[in-house]
Parts: sequence; structure tokens; C-alpha cells
Amino acid sequence: MSKTKASVAVVCPPDAPSRSPLPDPRSPEADAELAAFAKALAHPTRVKILRLLAKKEARMCSHIVDELPLAQSTVSEHLRILKASGLVRVNEQGPCVGYCIVPTTLRRLKQLLEAL
Repeated sequence: MSKTKASVAVVCPPDAPSRSPLPDPRSPEADAELAAFAKALAHPTRVKILRLLAKKEARMCSHIVDELPLAQSTVSEHLRILKASGLVRVNEQGPCVGYCIVPTTLRRLKQLLEAL
């Protein structure tokens, strides 16, 4: 008999519009912003997690753990770093915690990379 996890639909709310103007992509502030993104993406597991999240609207941590050869605590730490960078956000629905990509942040990262 095989064990299967109950599938729970986890959905992230739409992006909130940015309230403050973004620094010019060639400014010192933008350089610091790009460096922070680079630090968050500096581990292959975090890149893999972003790829997993890009395939679906949201995933629970346990589903991400199922797809990686890592302990739950390690995956949680990688998610914490991605969340702190603004690339990933959390949506708590009762006992379920969903993680999803923040599209506006990814667009900003692309803008900063294009300005190099």
C-alpha cells in the first residue's frame, strides 16, 4: 500500500503594487539591491526552489522537500533566505503554509541585470 499526501490547494494572493519609487537601475542603491538578490541566488538549491515554484502558483514546504534530497529544516532555511530577499512570499491558510514567487521582484531583478 502506498502512502500519498493529501493535496491541499495553496494559492498566493496577487502582487501588491509598489508604493515607493524604485531606485535608478544604475544607482548605488540598485547595486546593493542586485548584490542582495545575487546573494539569495548564490546557492544551487535556492535556484532549484525558484524553478519548482515557477512551475506552479504555490507549493507547501513539504512538497518542495519531497522534490529535493534535503532535510525539511534545510529546505526551510533556503526558503527563509529567498523570502528575506523578496523573491518568495508566504501565504498562510490555516495550518497550510504556501510559498510562491513574487513576480514584481523577479521583474526588478531582470531590470537590474539588464542595466549591467
